[in-house]
Amino acid sequence: MGRQTQRKDDLLVSSNFIRAVRESGYVSLSTALAELIDNSLQAAATKVAVTVTRPKPGGLPEIGVEDDGEGMSRSRLEACLRFGGSSRFDERQSFGRFGMGLPAASLSQARRVEVTSWQNGQVANRVCLDVDAIAAGTPVDLRARRQPGVTTGSGCLVTWQHCDRIEYQRLAWLERALRRDLGRIYRRFLSNGDVTLTLNGRRVDPVDPMLLTAKIEGYSGGLAFEPLRYELAASSGRTAFVTVRFAMLPVQHWHHLDNATKRRSGIVGGAGVSILRAGREIATGWHLMGAKRKENYDDWWRCEIEFDPVLDEHFGITINKQGIRPSQVLQEALGSELEAIARLLNSRVRQAFEEVKFQAATEASCRVAAAADVDLPVIPTSGRGSGALSYRIGSEQLSIDKMFASSLKRRTLDVTLNVDHPAFAALYRPLQKLGDEAAGELRTALELFLLSFARTTTLLSRDGHNCDDLLRMWSRTYGRMLQKS
Repeated sequence: MGRQTQRKDDLLVSSNFIRAVRESGYVSLSTALAELIDNSLQAAATKVAVTVTRPKPGGLPEIGVEDDGEGMSRSRLEACLRFGGSSRFDERQSFGRFGMGLPAASLSQARRVEVTSWQNGQVANRVCLDVDAIAAGTPVDLRARRQPGVTTGSGCLVTWQHCDRIEYQRLAWLERALRRDLGRIYRRFLSNGDVTLTLNGRRVDPVDPMLLTAKIEGYSGGLAFEPLRYELAASSGRTAFVTVRFAMLPVQHWHHLDNATKRRSGIVGGAGVSILRAGREIATGWHLMGAKRKENYDDWWRCEIEFDPVLDEHFGITINKQGIRPSQVLQEALGSELEAIARLLNSRVRQAFEEVKFQAATEASCRVAAAADVDLPVIPTSGRGSGALSYRIGSEQLSIDKMFASSLKRRTLDVTLNVDHPAFAALYRPLQKLGDEAAGELRTALELFLLSFARTTTLLSRDGHNCDDLLRMWSRTYGRMLQKS
């Protein structure tokens, strides 16, 4: 073929345009690859297989994405590598919008892309786009070519050849990163069983940044509140909801983990907001948090915002679906409330860490109490034995009329001090002014006094006495005396 002749009225200079497209702004291989998986899901695929290989030792990697979707007709196949050639241009029902994803994502990572498709077991057809050929002036030819071989059912295979933008030197590292990223981007679909995604033959598991389904040391994160819903109107006249969920991580159970485990598990470095469009993650970051700045404590809570593509204009969706630009309407509708919640959760995390430090400082008192328990009257409990008790002291906000609350579960007497009662500050604040040894002795004596009182009222309650009124009256009396002191 001869060199391409550029007409004066042509909108694009192909050789320059194709180079420019390679800089289309995909932040990672995972986000580029997600464009292909989006297409598979839009084609009603239930199985998507990603393969990453290196055809020649030391050579450039090759990536393939094959699905069992509805496939493409010959005419659609010939349009799929044209920029804006999608048959679903500007649809607001699923992932795609502008028909730019397949060609732009492919050329951002590879120098050559081939798309093969087949329908109903009929002969397969293939089209290709080659960066080097176009840059050299070869006319673009997107006619489909029939491929030899037998096919079954319908499907599509996209192959990226000469992938020269991949930073990972070892494919094992690349595979690990892809599993993490794709598992997070498509977590909803993988969890629901809507699609089976494999990478080099192994299933990709869902990755939940909220850590609601994770089991670390036997514990998971939990929803901080019921999901929030905001109804917004689009310029089309339609309305749709934005759903916001917040999660808190269990500081008490995970704070002791080493930094490597926290990072590997997604506890550290996972702070922020995950934005989902049609169930697919399109952005992560510190979005819609108003004037609240991100701090280390913010690692311990998470936010997830999900919206319908009808509301794309409010989220300012980019062509490559890798970020958002919130509209003023969206910021006014969500910003102030989400900022207030972010500050509240930050405060809760701080309080949780203070509680952890408080509990650590009470361990000495609890050990002494447990050692003495074998010589004290037995408190009968149903179920797990009737031996000596163990003890735990914690602190949190309780009803102001109680200095503390106690409960006996699984042979552990749990005493929770009320940080809002005047006694908490009156008893613990002076300890900070003493030396370590004197403070330790006084603290142990103080906490043994509280544990002995709690144990006695628990024993009397098991014998049928109503000690709740006694505790309230004592707390009220002691509080009033402290206020007069």
